[in-house]
Amino acid sequence: MTSVIARRSLFAAALAAGAAVPLSAAGAARAAASAGAARAAASAGGPGTAGLLGGTSPAAPVNGAGPATPGRLTLPGPTGPYRIGVADLHLVDRSRPDPNAGPGRPRELMVSVWYPAGRDGRRYPVAEWMPPEAWRELLTAIDLAADVAPPWTAARRGAPVRRTRDRLPVIVYSHGNDSCRAESTIVVQELTSHGYVVVTVDHTYDGVSEFPDGRVTLPTAESFTPWDSAADVLFVLDRLADIAAGRNPDAGHRPLPAGLGAALDLGRLGMFGWSKGATSTALVMNVDRRVRAGLSFDGPMQSQPPVAGTDRPFMLMTAENGRDAEPSVAEFWAMLRGWRLNVQATGAAHGSYNDGQWLVPQLARIVGLSGEELAEWVGTLDPGRAVRIQRAYPLAFFDLHLRRRGHLLSGPSAAFPEVRFLP
Repeated sequence: MTSVIARRSLFAAALAAGAAVPLSAAGAARAAASAGAARAAASAGGPGTAGLLGGTSPAAPVNGAGPATPGRLTLPGPTGPYRIGVADLHLVDRSRPDPNAGPGRPRELMVSVWYPAGRDGRRYPVAEWMPPEAWRELLTAIDLAADVAPPWTAARRGAPVRRTRDRLPVIVYSHGNDSCRAESTIVVQELTSHGYVVVTVDHTYDGVSEFPDGRVTLPTAESFTPWDSAADVLFVLDRLADIAAGRNPDAGHRPLPAGLGAALDLGRLGMFGWSKGATSTALVMNVDRRVRAGLSFDGPMQSQPPVAGTDRPFMLMTAENGRDAEPSVAEFWAMLRGWRLNVQATGAAHGSYNDGQWLVPQLARIVGLSGEELAEWVGTLDPGRAVRIQRAYPLAFFDLHLRRRGHLLSGPSAAFPEVRFLP
């Protein structure tokens, strides 16, 4: 693990986590982010801090999202036309021993598959952002322990897949250092609601994960590099091929959602990740041409062996790991030989492109973070505006390169004045 990756742990390593660089000093302007957090709900059009502990939410739950209830955080719903289903898979890679698990134990992973669901999905249970026990461990680890439940998502657990004439493009997500696969659920739900299958991967012992038998695994002190994350993803890609071929790779042989295998179009495969997960996205593309397009959420691109370039489309959404601040990102940019784009939101912090930008302000209100402390998490970018950016730009990228449609990435947009196109 690089020294940069090691500087920050959990939510600035779990909701704001991964291979991070030092946060800039929080001054008076950043302290204003505390007030900006309170405006998040109105700006994003979804439930925010006003509904945190059961107060009145400014909008009803979107697209089947679970309701705001006392003692539970909220999450903004997606904007797409499709309902969402989700299924968890327990995968075992018997070709890779995992020393963290004990002598002779194989590598185990938890994976979530998000997909457009059929109209009859409402009779299935609403999925939480994270299992409650893992959630408690996460909050304790990041020093934001609070007696509050994780948010509901917009997904129904195990609902049948929406029937469609065509197979659906597939996108894989890799999380940041000491984090969890739930960290970018806002983006994942948005993509799914617009017709993508999105597969999120927990990198066991490099984050918080809960297995079907109730085991909760936590980050260890052992080195876990972006190459290790990439190896997890390569294994998951092979298991997706199994599902598409009609096989069930779940270790417990739990039933897959009806229609899942027939829905996967692995010829249109993308990948994205945050922080260390962004680095692993580049590494996977370096060694496996199945991934046709890659997206980085503020990844540092530090690795040994180092990241190489690619001739396939790649987009950087930078914040603290910009090309002007992180030499490895500038070097990676220079090696990109295909379509490339670098956008950056003014005022963004390292975690501004994932769920931390929305959830941490809610937690801050409960645990009593100061405005300056909150600003270290969310920068000066209003959380509601950040959600709009999270919804729009990843979708536009994958629409352009996996579906050949859309114009948002042609240049700066008046609808997103914060987003700069960097030459």
